[in-house]
Amino acid sequence: MDSKDDIEKIKKENEKLKFINENKSDLVSVSAHQLRTSLSALKWTLKMFDDGELGNINDEQKKYIGKAIESNEHAIDLVNYLLTFNNLEDTSMAFDFKKVSILDILGKVIDEFYGELRNKNIKLTFIKPATDIPDVKCDKEMITVAIQSLIENAIKYSQNNEEINIDLKYDPKNNEILISIHDQGIGIKKEDQLKIFNKFYRAPNAIKKETTGSGLGLFTTKSIVERHNGKIWFESSRESGTSFFILLPIS
Repeated sequence: MDSKDDIEKIKKENEKLKFINENKSDLVSVSAHQLRTSLSALKWTLKMFDDGELGNINDEQKKYIGKAIESNEHAIDLVNYLLTFNNLEDTSMAFDFKKVSILDILGKVIDEFYGELRNKNIKLTFIKPATDIPDVKCDKEMITVAIQSLIENAIKYSQNNEEINIDLKYDPKNNEILISIHDQGIGIKKEDQLKIFNKFYRAPNAIKKETTGSGLGLFTTKSIVERHNGKIWFESSRESGTSFFILLPIS
């Protein structure tokens, strides 16, 4: 009798686990969206305090509010990565492939980082191709996330007063585009280079330079590029910084 009860309990537990696994993606998505909504509301409240819209604040209060805003933005970035990561893990999710201008995407993403570039006095040069580039068939939202991740890393791991160069090239012979993002930052040590695209991996020198981070950025970026039948690679040294390359087919 006990063995029959035990078997029935095991069956019920297995059914529960199966249900949870099948609905995991939806649960993560709903939870992350709700969390992002709350974090965004907090962000604008903090910014209202920082701008003095809710009353005067002294220098010490402003300093701590600034730290709270920074932590809040890191949390929002993490939630965004989790949402993207969750979508990539869900193999049933189809990408929305449409013809879009990579030139426009790069321009908009660069504009998003204007404040951070100015704060660190980093000169960013965007080298545009001399000839017209045809639109690329891709998922605009996902490719934007990939480009954001690489530019964010370039800024994050650069020192003040350094330079970042972004280059966009079109190869009509092979009908593909090449995006390169070069920084003069801390570089990636040889012993870390084979692991840099691993899920949740962060190099020790990256952790030392920037303590916050999810370790999902490069993994997510690589997954997005590969879902577009593209390639991603990098060249790096501690002396000259790091260059990341994204190669995408036009269609």
